[in-house]
Amino acid sequence: MVLLWRLLVCSAWLGSLVVATGCNNAAPTVTQPDAPKTIARIPGKPTANPAAHPADEHAHQPSAHGGLIVPIGNDRYHAEAVFEVGGTLRLYILGQDETTVKEIDEQTLEGHIKRSGSSLWVPLSLKPAPQSGDLKGKTSQFTGRVPSEFVGQHVIVKFASIRIGKERFRIAFESGAHDEAEPHREEHTTMPTKVTQSDEQKLYLTPGGKYTETDIKSNGNVVASDKFKGLRANHDLKPKAGDRICPITLTLANPQFSWIIDGKTYQFCCPPCVDEFVALSKEKPTEIQSPEFYTQK
Repeated sequence: MVLLWRLLVCSAWLGSLVVATGCNNAAPTVTQPDAPKTIARIPGKPTANPAAHPADEHAHQPSAHGGLIVPIGNDRYHAEAVFEVGGTLRLYILGQDETTVKEIDEQTLEGHIKRSGSSLWVPLSLKPAPQSGDLKGKTSQFTGRVPSEFVGQHVIVKFASIRIGKERFRIAFESGAHDEAEPHREEHTTMPTKVTQSDEQKLYLTPGGKYTETDIKSNGNVVASDKFKGLRANHDLKPKAGDRICPITLTLANPQFSWIIDGKTYQFCCPPCVDEFVALSKEKPTEIQSPEFYTQK
């Protein structure tokens, strides 16, 4: 099957739009009790060039509901996105093996949706909708309504954070319009976008949470865009066991993009990820782990 993800731009550090994709699925082969009665299946377009898919590439199983199989955290987990007739979007959470249902803590997924090719993002929320058998306080399904203007359209959906255990992941996927979707691309992680210049000054030069005055001085009393000016990000999506990884994208970390938070040195893949992690350390300090935690298992 074909992944249907798109890498979103990593600000001006990449210089161009990098896209990630999700998965194209064959007709459903598994029936589950909680499957929707009416589903608008949006499969991906077959890839014409087999050489684009290495033989050792992760092969996804057919989806249970005819939706898009979406990798989470470099295939550590998966989700199945189903667009139903009428505008309901369902997101089923799966394990590393896509045939396994994965229960996670109940939470609201806050994200955005836009038409493919548009620059206008519209807020989108999915609420927990536990399936039969899910434990109390846990859910393996999220649901929400797609804004009416996007129903049946070729859209891109992204969620900035989904918590699985003690970790947070980004997810994004792209539906097809008229039973079409973008071809497979090997990359399947989403990159954050850079903060504005005025927000950057406030973010980096004021303390909060785990980000202290001492950290600001240790980082040179500068913002990330100034400290890393002239450096180029090169995202490696396949870190090896033992490699340090970016806390935001889980791609290979680059020691050149290091930042001190709570007196500890963290490594990132690009400056926008530093932006997001510093913000997280100020707004949700309990979610910050030690630098050693961000190591490829």
